[in-house]
Formats: sequence, structure tokens, C-alpha cells
Amino acid sequence: MPVHMRFGPDDLLRCRFGISPLWETQGAVRALKQVRLQGYHLPWLRQTEAAARALDLTPLWLLMPYPGHTPDFLCPPPDGPLTSIEEDLARVRATDPDTARDDLARSLADTPGAADTPQGRAMLADPARAVRELADLCERVWHALVAPYWPRLRAVLEADIAFRARRLADDGLTGLFADLHPSLSWANGTLTLHRRMEHDRDLGGDGLVLAPSVFVWPDVAAGFDPPWQGTIVYPARGIGGLWQAPPPGSDALVRLLGANRAAILGGLGEPATTSSLAHRHGLALSSVSAHLSVLREAGLLTSRRYGHQVLYERTPLGTALADAGPA
Repeated sequence: MPVHMRFGPDDLLRCRFGISPLWETQGAVRALKQVRLQGYHLPWLRQTEAAARALDLTPLWLLMPYPGHTPDFLCPPPDGPLTSIEEDLARVRATDPDTARDDLARSLADTPGAADTPQGRAMLADPARAVRELADLCERVWHALVAPYWPRLRAVLEADIAFRARRLADDGLTGLFADLHPSLSWANGTLTLHRRMEHDRDLGGDGLVLAPSVFVWPDVAAGFDPPWQGTIVYPARGIGGLWQAPPPGSDALVRLLGANRAAILGGLGEPATTSSLAHRHGLALSSVSAHLSVLREAGLLTSRRYGHQVLYERTPLGTALADAGPA
């Protein structure tokens, strides 16, 4: 039973990318619940084990059936290229109680007996209170489990969008959709997700949000009913190296560039911002900025702006130098 998203002419002009801290917060909670997702994030799980035990995640887990519907209002599509957690949570807290109750009921119905549990009954009886408590819990999860790692996560997400934007420019929507996930296919103006649920939506001129995610890997999520904009949440590229320490440069590269510049060049397998590189390498922003300027002037890096961020990536010469074997 596939998910169909049908495009009109205006929808083709209104596809956009977006990054949401709340999406990753929800994904982190789901990864803690579903063992099948945990192998991809073992270093993060070990580092956050104590913090996760201190949180009561039962209310969120109750609303995350697999397969099934997670309430749309709990993780609304990002309304810009990069929203803040404060903006995301403000949208959740502004949810109309009637809308929330319908969304909660739909989610609870996907888990037999969930609506009859004490927590399920309380949510349905007082949806306004449920919205407040769920938003507060998401905020605590963000600060405990996601915020300390956000620069690293955001760097992967931004790098993915830079890659997809180039793919879109080179190959159009057909090439872009073909590479997002094996379960997605594009034909005759319709994007189809082949999965165990049925959803049919005419995008109605609002377009589609494409949101990369670290924690959705290896799945893909799709849907959202009006008033939410249609959205595809797909696994970001670069997950394999997400939790690994950046590789040191070769001895020859260190002798040529110095240890810090060699590490920065060697670690730029995917585009990244100054702040994410500073966090990754444990260096001051000013130091990283100076190193990036030298590497760019030497023709080893190039930069491009995405929204308010500047992404740095290796040139072919930089890649050849970084990948050269030890001397």
C-alpha cells in the first residue's frame, strides 16, 4: 500500500529543503525505542545512556507505533531552511487542542489498547494539557540528548543539502528523487513511497519539503495532511562517519600543512561550516577560520553560501592531496 504525492505545475516550483532540530529530537527518541535503529548510533547511545535513563520517554514512545502514525503536530515540517528548536517548539505549543486530539487519537489507534491506557485516556481527555506536556518533554530531550551533538548533526544535514542542491541543478527533480531512498520512485508527476501504509495526497500547489535526517536512517518518512505541507524525511548522506573522530592527516600532509590544517582538509569528506569544523576538531572559531582561508587561497578548498551558512568543501586538488598515501 504505497504513499502517493501528486505534483501540479506549481508544486514543481515550490520544492524546498529544510532542517529541523525537533525532527532530530523525535528521531533520537525513536532510536532509543527501536533496537533495529541502534546499531547506527552506538557511540551516541553509550554517551547519552545516563541522561536517557533520567527521562521518562513513555508518553512519546506511546505515540510512535511502528508501523503507524506519529502525530503531525509533534514534528511539523520546518518552515524555513534551518529552524531553531525554540521556533519548532513554539509551533508545537500553538497547536489547536481539537487538532491535537484528532491527531493523538489517530496515533493511539495504531497501537492496540494504547487509547485505553491511563496516559492515552489522559491525552484524549485534555489535549491542551497533552500538547504542553509533550512539548516540555521534547524540550528536555533536546537539551539532554541532542543539543550537545547538534553542531555535528547539523554539519551532516547541511552537507547533504549542499549535495542534493547540486544534484537538482545537474539532473532536475528526476535525478534528485532517484537518489533519495530506494523506496522512492518518481513517474508521471507523482512521487511514490513503497511502504506498509496507504496515503494519497494532491500537493495542491504548496510544494514539497525535503528534510534530511540522521536518526531516520535507514528508513524514510512521508505524509502530513493539511494544513501541514507535504514532506519527505529521508536519511542524510554521511551517516557512516557521523560518530567517528576525524582522521588525522598523513605524516607527509602534516609536514606540508601543519597538523591542524591537515586534519581539517582530511576531515572534509563532506561540506561543512566553520562552526561545525571547530566543534569537530576542538579548535577555536577564529583558528579554524584562519586555516580555512589559507587552504582556500591555496586552491585546496572552495566555499559556497547556503542560507545564512557558508559551507566549505575540497576542490579536486584538495581531495587528491588529502587522499594521497603516506610518504
